[in-house]
Amino acid sequence: MNEIAEQTYNTWLEQDNLPSNILNELQNMKNDPKEIEDAFATHLSFGTAGMRGLIGAGTNRMNIYTVRQAAEGLARFMDTLDDATKNQGVAISFDSRYFSSEFAHESARVLGHHGIPTYVFDDMRPTPELSFAVRHLHTYAGIMITASHNPKEYNGFKLYGPDGGQMPPKESDLITTYINKANNLFDIRVSDEHTLRMDNIMHIIGEDVDIPYLEGLKNVTINNELVKTTGKDLKFVYTPLHGTGKVIARRALNEVGFTDYEVVAEQAIADPEFPTTPHPNPEFPEAFNLAMELGQKTKADILIATDPDSDRLGAAVRQPDNTYKLLSGNQIASVLLNYILNAKKQSNTLPTNGAIVKSIVSTELADAIAKSYNVETKSVLTGFKFIAQSIQEFEDQKDHTFLFGFEESFGYLINPFVRDKDAIQAVLLLAEVAAYYKDQGKTLYDGVQEMYQKYGYFDEKTISKVLTGLDGKQKIQSIMQNFRDHPITELNGHQVVRVADYAKQTLTFDDGHTESLTLPTADVLKYWLDDDTWVAIRPSGTEPKIKFYVGTKSDSQKSVQEKLVAYENAIADLVNPLL
Repeated sequence: MNEIAEQTYNTWLEQDNLPSNILNELQNMKNDPKEIEDAFATHLSFGTAGMRGLIGAGTNRMNIYTVRQAAEGLARFMDTLDDATKNQGVAISFDSRYFSSEFAHESARVLGHHGIPTYVFDDMRPTPELSFAVRHLHTYAGIMITASHNPKEYNGFKLYGPDGGQMPPKESDLITTYINKANNLFDIRVSDEHTLRMDNIMHIIGEDVDIPYLEGLKNVTINNELVKTTGKDLKFVYTPLHGTGKVIARRALNEVGFTDYEVVAEQAIADPEFPTTPHPNPEFPEAFNLAMELGQKTKADILIATDPDSDRLGAAVRQPDNTYKLLSGNQIASVLLNYILNAKKQSNTLPTNGAIVKSIVSTELADAIAKSYNVETKSVLTGFKFIAQSIQEFEDQKDHTFLFGFEESFGYLINPFVRDKDAIQAVLLLAEVAAYYKDQGKTLYDGVQEMYQKYGYFDEKTISKVLTGLDGKQKIQSIMQNFRDHPITELNGHQVVRVADYAKQTLTFDDGHTESLTLPTADVLKYWLDDDTWVAIRPSGTEPKIKFYVGTKSDSQKSVQEKLVAYENAIADLVNPLL
């Protein structure tokens, strides 16, 4: 067994007053060296998006001690700021997962011990509302306790900056330094919650933030007349997948004017077990099983699902045979974008300096749509914090007007009063877009096909390889290094014409010359081939996965799908020997 893991494990076992769940888990792993090693040989990594991991005992697990350590790092960093900035405080929210409320309150107790004001939601709220709360309350930072769409065994700690976006890398790196210095997890001081309340340091928030957030949501829809007419007859099913969407999405829909919808009752229960869908992820077809059953009974035009913290949205569209066709994140983003730009053009509200922002692994269909409206496309690294940074740059420099931001992984932002992906906004606009096509006797899927006919046929796929534990982390690093040591020059019979290595900050062309990249450093490789295909490779920042992305383009649905399959097979031939 790893010596450090064994020593750390024994230190934990010797502690007094351990919570019963932690003590029981420590005792249960006593005869499992591999489990002890995985839980104690390393620490949960804290990156620019915070940290995420399995719930349990250990330094590599989510528990009150690792959460306190993260909050202590933020507190020590805020202690270095001037009093006025420090006293802006921290907004805190949480989702429906196990220990989410407890982790939120433990964070407030740590911050309160440093005299830092906190504003804690009275119950679970969506991640985008936490982003809104930071901006609305003018706090210095925000904490969201969530593991987003991960299975029930996970939880996480997401950190937000003053603009409501995830904490920028510079500040996040400094906070990480302070977290690492707080290495005695059992020596981190917390204050009594009742005392903090009496001393006016810890505050409870709720409806006072809900109401202004809902007011902002009313401005997401574009054609209010359409919503009042066709929108009231649009039939759809909504499911919050046992999460925070149950709190606010229905209020938003009703206030905007969408009333003819059904909610999946079994999934409108905030249950940390996620009993109806072990993977509460709207990317997965099985997350829609109950919604499809209800949709077929009610003849719903569309099905809409939000993940447990309501930052991601998935959708399925009813077909003529009464089955449902799932849309990809890229398709949803493209149909939303196309509608936004067309609606604004028709109403003469499309700005001359409009811009959209998307991640470098998202569909190039969006680029083609934006170009046709003379709207600029800016591509950024994966992570919505980079989209939030671009929005702030647009506002500071006054050179562009933000119109839409998205990532292929089912994350979208329409209006920037929030600075993270916002599935509640997306629910409202997607319903409006569905009403727009219904008014023409069409479906959302018809709208997607119209885009393909106009701009060309695009298809994309993300291939994820799960590699868990310490061995998995090392394997992922080894695979990335292998691709750097043995550059890909040909794939599926086509030549690589340029390669971007975001770790080395170089763009290399097939004739040998190189250019410097301007995006931040990241462990990502992206290849462009001579047939309008692109491929990207990157480790996940939040899960034990390495991801392979491929995007293709062709002149028909059949040929683009065949092309995608051929590239999937070629990637498998490259990767499988390395696993």
